[in-house]
Amino acid sequence: MTAPQYVAALDQGTTSTRCMLFDREGRMVSLAQREHHQHYPRAGWVEHDPMEIWDIVCQVVPEALADAGASPSQVVGLGITNQRETTVVWDRHTGRPVHNAIVWQDTRSSSVLPAVAAEMTEADIQARCGLPLVTYFSGPKVRWLLDSSPSLRERAERGDLLFGTMDTWLVWNLTGGVAGGAHVTDVTNASRTMLMDLGTLDWGPELLAAMRVPRAMLPEIRPTVSSFGTTVSPVEGISLTAVIGDQQASLFGQAGFDRGDAKCTFGTGGFLLLNTGPTPVRSQHGLITTVAHAMEGESAAYALEGSIAVAGSLVQWFRDSLGLIRSAAEIETQALTVPDNGGCYVVPAFTGLYAPHWEPDARGVIVGLTSYVTKAHLCRAVLEATAWQTREVIDAMNADAAAPLERLAVDGGMTADNLLMQMIADFLDIPVVRPMVAETVSRGAAYAAGLGAGYWPDREVLRRHWRRAAEWRPTMSANVRDDEYQRWRRAVELAIGWGA
Repeated sequence: MTAPQYVAALDQGTTSTRCMLFDREGRMVSLAQREHHQHYPRAGWVEHDPMEIWDIVCQVVPEALADAGASPSQVVGLGITNQRETTVVWDRHTGRPVHNAIVWQDTRSSSVLPAVAAEMTEADIQARCGLPLVTYFSGPKVRWLLDSSPSLRERAERGDLLFGTMDTWLVWNLTGGVAGGAHVTDVTNASRTMLMDLGTLDWGPELLAAMRVPRAMLPEIRPTVSSFGTTVSPVEGISLTAVIGDQQASLFGQAGFDRGDAKCTFGTGGFLLLNTGPTPVRSQHGLITTVAHAMEGESAAYALEGSIAVAGSLVQWFRDSLGLIRSAAEIETQALTVPDNGGCYVVPAFTGLYAPHWEPDARGVIVGLTSYVTKAHLCRAVLEATAWQTREVIDAMNADAAAPLERLAVDGGMTADNLLMQMIADFLDIPVVRPMVAETVSRGAAYAAGLGAGYWPDREVLRRHWRRAAEWRPTMSANVRDDEYQRWRRAVELAIGWGA
């Protein structure tokens, strides 16, 4: 009897890393997962230890294989998906990072933005790479790190240091590290660095000059679905057939292959992507232009994206820092005990506001407090914060797109909260649909890897795997929705003004 074959996904996220195996029907057959530590050296600074994350990879890959009773030879392809923008710089000779990874949420690079703008205007930067000049992206993070130490800059210019987002760090280690590891990335991750030109899909010399990033430290950019090498560690012989940023992977996992397909992932943050097809669309309303995916031998597909910095992490803060709930699930239970927010609004601008505002100096506020407000009202306001931020991004996307969205496909851990999903349907005034598999990031990486390995013949097969699990339809009156939205926007203005 022939041994079954699988595709694998290695999903390196903001809070944890997991490895999953999928069968030919797109069903998950095994899962191994570990969390890693979050480091906050100063207010607004967020770091991860790349060595800790690599150690976790060395645990979860063999565990996922063992859980499925599979050998490496039964895995036809491995797809890597990852937290984007998080920046790692390491020594090519020792394999050791020169600094903790600077996470996408980190705002320390705000100090270098004026110097970058003096060398290239913000408008020119956005015209070339599709991204606003803000701390979110990798380029300013690299410049901050190299500017912090003359010796690091000298080593980078000599070619002794390597840069990558988390996918690059993992591929390099998986394929041999100091003993010939592949220093590569894919176009979806490269499009988040502020260093890649959207017109050429290669590193832009003018962008590198403005960021003062030596080309010698940059990885080779490859299509999303292509060959990235073969694993050496922690197991040998698995072909790396896809690399894709986590939110693009989610769109891929939702079978969002075509122009007009959209999804929103609710995890640590919130991320709405709209596939715009083979032509990049330049936003006029605060969204960013990014690459959705690229298949080897085909033109790239682009997307408009609206990024929300704080979604699930607000619930985590409410639980861990304030101690007002014992578990994430409790927030829905508490919120259901009251009919409304009691006049209270929470704007979670912990590290500024992302799309569509791009206000890095904004700070979080809780407004409308009275003696009437209880913990339950606060819980409801916390959930509403994610729903209202989604509304702001949807409004911007509808203004940029040729036609307004008629429904929103959702995924991610927060979609288990039925009250939140109903809030989003009410605030957006469109149906919200959740697929059978809510964790579509890993599935998207597996889909891409399977296409690269020939495990699935085409994307049409993958479309047939999509199944609806739940749908929420709007029930809120237009008057209530409009009044509440105006109050939310006033709260946002206060958050922006507080940091001014």
